[in-house]
Amino acid sequence: MAHPPLDMDTLRRMPKALLHDHLDGGLRPQTVIELARDVPDVELPTDDPEELAEWFFRGANRGSLKEYLEGFGATCGVMQSEEALHRVAFELMEDMQQDGVVYTEVRFAPFLHTELGLNVEQVMSSVLDGLEEGSRKTGVRYGLIVCALRNLDPALSILMAELAVSFRDRRCVGFDLAGDEFGHPPKAHLEAFHYCQRENFNITIHAGEAFGKQSIWQALQYCGAHRIGHATRLIEDMIVQNDQLVGMGTLATYIKDRRIPLEICLSSNVHTGAVKSIEEHPFRLYFDESFRVSLNTDNRLMSNTTLTKEYALAQSVFGLGPGDLEKLTVNAMKSAFIGFDERIEIIYDTIKPGFQRLRDEGALPAT
Repeated sequence: MAHPPLDMDTLRRMPKALLHDHLDGGLRPQTVIELARDVPDVELPTDDPEELAEWFFRGANRGSLKEYLEGFGATCGVMQSEEALHRVAFELMEDMQQDGVVYTEVRFAPFLHTELGLNVEQVMSSVLDGLEEGSRKTGVRYGLIVCALRNLDPALSILMAELAVSFRDRRCVGFDLAGDEFGHPPKAHLEAFHYCQRENFNITIHAGEAFGKQSIWQALQYCGAHRIGHATRLIEDMIVQNDQLVGMGTLATYIKDRRIPLEICLSSNVHTGAVKSIEEHPFRLYFDESFRVSLNTDNRLMSNTTLTKEYALAQSVFGLGPGDLEKLTVNAMKSAFIGFDERIEIIYDTIKPGFQRLRDEGALPAT
């Protein structure tokens, strides 16, 4: 007998792990309003937090990654002081706790926050201080990922890779390449990735979102990515008939066989035009075929989402049950960039007991 759909409160209380969330894409609208008062160059359309949230969402939901990214001018614009960066990072941890997230990896591009005189080391320290203070308050654990942007000078990517590695002892756990894929192949930034490889450092790359499977192939085989952000277009390397997988190319086979994690962002992929609708998203196929997928928010403010909402989408659109959602959570935690011992500790001391408590309460079916 199928378990009835879980309500939002039960989904929220599920212990969750989040691997793909942008710091500058998840601010509270009220925080943007308050911080903008001290930054004359940032003009907002309204001082009403609900209206501002709708403005960000409306701007992002236009079916284009390039247009989706435009709202970041406002959020990055108000994140130009140590105090603002600390506040945003601290509030992120509070928001994670409210959403039932027990482990999060948050990413951002430090150089975007140097317009008013901060250097990148000050930016990193401010964000990490905020995350650490938030972690002490909430109990949520975290890792920080430094982003470079694929449309900018590869020399800047090298500097960002070096910056990330230099903060590894303060829970900077990885290096990422983000930004508009079209016309900006990841292999243009090879030196940064080779530096990370030499330093035994973790790599995730946005690929297969706004460009095809070739972008994913380059991210893996040229750049040595350990995880792929989005990977929506991996479906191009699969043969599907009547919603059934009947064949895979060498890229999809490689990813599945080597358990390369795919950071899936359902809502964001619709808003950027990576897929036409949630129903057309290949996530369910990836999940059914045992790819190592996780669900993620990408940009909570821009996409008006939380990880709880993404779980609710997976339940309502793709028919995932409680056991499937627990599997996604464990997939994410297995794929985190923190050390193996800590990953295992969170899985067996926090995630699995958290799901068991919900079963004991009767909120989830017994297994």
